[in-house]
Amino acid sequence: MADSDVSPGDVIVHRVDPTEDSLWDADLAACPGATFFHGASWARVLQSTYGFTPVYFAVRHSGRIGSLLPMMDVDSWLTGRRGVSLPFTDECAPLCADPNSFKRLYQEVLSYAKTRRWKYVECRGGLPLFGDASPSVSFLGHRLELRGGETALFSRCEGSTRRAVRRAEQSGLTIEFSRDLEAVRAFHGLLCKTRRRHGVPPQPFGFFAGIQSHVLAQKQGWVVLARSGQVPVAGAVYFSFGKTAIYKFGASDEKFQHLRANNLVMWEAIKHHAREGFEILEFGRTSLTNHGLQKFKLSWGTTEYRIDYVRHDLRTGGFAVVGDAASGLHTRVMGLLPAPVFKLVGSALYKHMA
Repeated sequence: MADSDVSPGDVIVHRVDPTEDSLWDADLAACPGATFFHGASWARVLQSTYGFTPVYFAVRHSGRIGSLLPMMDVDSWLTGRRGVSLPFTDECAPLCADPNSFKRLYQEVLSYAKTRRWKYVECRGGLPLFGDASPSVSFLGHRLELRGGETALFSRCEGSTRRAVRRAEQSGLTIEFSRDLEAVRAFHGLLCKTRRRHGVPPQPFGFFAGIQSHVLAQKQGWVVLARSGQVPVAGAVYFSFGKTAIYKFGASDEKFQHLRANNLVMWEAIKHHAREGFEILEFGRTSLTNHGLQKFKLSWGTTEYRIDYVRHDLRTGGFAVVGDAASGLHTRVMGLLPAPVFKLVGSALYKHMA
């Protein structure tokens, strides 16, 4: 029975903490549209690293998840208290069959928000469920279908990408798939260099240690590293759920850019996930202004789509437009900070940025 088959008063919305439910992911797997980010592992990462409180609003039918709106209660002395679905997540749309299903869930969210005195509620996806609301900020998503075998996948790539892969293969680079903490540490070192180059503080190492413990060690993803000799020169972190893999983080050492290691990391990850029976590789979100990253993702034969966030300002009752803070003067200033200070800024601020 769907939510729309009963009156709102007959629908019971439960507040759930997925980190306390050992069967959560098994139940979630049968829910259409569910992704890795709706799962318990990501909730554990956010809870253990930043102290956010999971408050997931769910309607069950015959014991199964029928509708779901995951939320994290973010309580920051610096940026205020709010509900986010979900922090540091590219996309996490509500799992609802129709606007009526969503309406009942959202009523409960707003009631809870009032008791918690949230400033706003932010949903990262699901814009059509909000009627005529305008997006608070928009991004591009890219999706690759892992079908047809290695030859077909390679032929869908642009010529420049195929040449970069071949060049990397001939450069003597080695590729490593790992789930251990040392590989995560090596990747974080590359991430710090990449973020400094872009003027964006890196996430604290504790965040990636949480990913290793709650995601990678549970066989829900990989760290893929390219090495020149023993030196890590590029890497990426991938998550997985069901038949879908997600490219979540990428990083590299600019000094080795001529080796095209980023291209080889991606190509080896594509081949690996295709061989393992995955059907889709999601490439994560891309800022509308980051044309270089957009071009890189399109070059693999991906399909481009729009990711819209919605922010409901509970103080005004309206929907806020906040824009994308991916670039600007602050990124140039950040890039000038000494490396130790740069890392410290990331450790100190990420919880409050949510």
